[in-house]
Amino acid sequence: MVSLLNPGEHLRISSAIKAAEARTSGEIFCVLARRVASHEDVALLWAAGLALALPMLLIPLGLVDGLPGRLLPGLSGGWTAGHMSATPSLIAATLGVYALLQTVIFFFVWGLSLIPAVRRLMVPAAVRRARVRDAALAQFLSHGIHQTQGRTGVLILVSVFDRDIEIVADEEIHEKVGPEVWGRAVEGFAIEARHGRWAEGFIRAIGGCGQVLSEHFPAERLNPNELPDHLVEM
Repeated sequence: MVSLLNPGEHLRISSAIKAAEARTSGEIFCVLARRVASHEDVALLWAAGLALALPMLLIPLGLVDGLPGRLLPGLSGGWTAGHMSATPSLIAATLGVYALLQTVIFFFVWGLSLIPAVRRLMVPAAVRRARVRDAALAQFLSHGIHQTQGRTGVLILVSVFDRDIEIVADEEIHEKVGPEVWGRAVEGFAIEARHGRWAEGFIRAIGGCGQVLSEHFPAERLNPNELPDHLVEM
């Protein structure tokens, strides 16, 4: 996998983490994900739903009348439809064309969904946010952030595709710091992300989180470094 950041940017982020942690007993861990889910299930729902619905809508709108040879005989012919003979061959032809329309629409929509910007529009914001949150919780546990001595670990996870940033704070921090505080701490990230400056965004977010942590959990005389001070890409 090609890295989104170069070695110099990784080094700057590591330095920012070390600087922030020097002022607090808390620990900061950062993850940058291209995407946390493929969202193929949502794309398939769109493709299947439109394949089922659009052919039915084309008939009453009369959009099939001009098709060569009247590809849907008997279904869009107005009053004359009541006088047509429903022969097996006619029924078979009608069903065949209907199925063909559904197939074309399905693969057309699925093809569109392969464009990242289109797929992002297909996925409701609430779904994207919920999946980023689930991924953040999974990363929080898998990297052992919940096992710090003072339960003062913080995870910053960014999903590029979903355009979302999620912060997960451990138990001790959560009791003292509300979610609105984290929102203010990382508000600068979105500004940098709009221009693709991921390293600058992380540095600002790390600085904001470090400021919050230093206010509630100042550095102690013995301040062990319990988590790696580098960004993980996934």
